[in-house]
Amino acid sequence: MRISEYWRLMDDEFGAGYSRVLSSTLVLADVGGRTADQALAAGVEPRKVWLAVCTVQDVPAERRLGRDIAPRRD
Repeated sequence: MRISEYWRLMDDEFGAGYSRVLSSTLVLADVGGRTADQALAAGVEPRKVWLAVCTVQDVPAERRLGRDIAPRRD
């Protein structure tokens, strides 16, 4: 997972504004007791950070992959 995908999932689940607040303030035990922003800056894989956020925020398993995106038609 790329960081851009992490942010898409965060924005889809929590909204563009609140996702930034969560990522900068919510301390996650699964990534070493750091915030998501700190973990990402330290090189923790975005997927691991996303799953840690999901665990703490009780995101249901069926929403952890994000919403479906329709394929582009050129």
